[in-house]
Amino acid sequence: MTLDLDAYLARIGWTGERRPTAEVLRSVHRAHLLGIPFENLDPVLGRAPSLALPDLEAKLVRGTRGGYCYEHNTLFAAALTALGFRVTLLTARVLVGAEPGDVRPRTHMLMLTEVPGEQVPWVTDVGFGSIGSLLEPLPLLADEELRDAPRRHRLVHAPHDGPLELWKLQANLPGAADGGWEDQYAFTVEPFQAPDYEVINWHVATNPRSPFSRDLYVQRTTGGAHLSLTGRRLTETAADGTRKERELADEDEVLRVLADDFGVRLPEGTRLPG
Repeated sequence: MTLDLDAYLARIGWTGERRPTAEVLRSVHRAHLLGIPFENLDPVLGRAPSLALPDLEAKLVRGTRGGYCYEHNTLFAAALTALGFRVTLLTARVLVGAEPGDVRPRTHMLMLTEVPGEQVPWVTDVGFGSIGSLLEPLPLLADEELRDAPRRHRLVHAPHDGPLELWKLQANLPGAADGGWEDQYAFTVEPFQAPDYEVINWHVATNPRSPFSRDLYVQRTTGGAHLSLTGRRLTETAADGTRKERELADEDEVLRVLADDFGVRLPEGTRLPG
């Protein structure tokens, strides 16, 4: 199956000339981030989400749902390919919240996207469920800052024992102190294939030790704010970095907030665990 590109672009609200240019890559990337929420409801409800393109299209494009990194970036890779870009799929170790010396598995999906006529590929990622996620892609170059307002990002090299260069994505978020760069994830440019993500997806969704199988994580970026729901804790971060938090009262309020604030609507009668 090939992606219904018309339906996908309508879902994210993007119109423009369909050519594989850097400007198209930037604007489609941002439109996807603003248009489709991040959520891990399938694992919380006890099932591993399908990564088959027809299922992703039914859920993220034609349905009232979002997804997590494997779903978002598998769908986005199909859209970029349909637009004429060449995509290489990668994996990363998430560094957000890691303690010094922690070695986490490679469980995050991202990609490199090649723009015809340009020598440097672009780091592309619409599925990182964090306020530090990329709003726009950035070239695979060290120490060059991307101002994807209201966020800032850069890539730096990091020492390690492998034969390939290790890259770290860092974010400088609104309200951070000067020099407040925070590690987001680390990756090499070794290509991964669809069967690799099937294995990783199953582990992350079903392993009882995986945070994604135990707790609710929902994220949505809008034009002026970032919304985050972790369990029942709702956080709204404004473009200037100011935050408002509150605890939702019960499951019914969680379902209302999912629908009204995140655009995520579950089938009638769905009950969340816990």
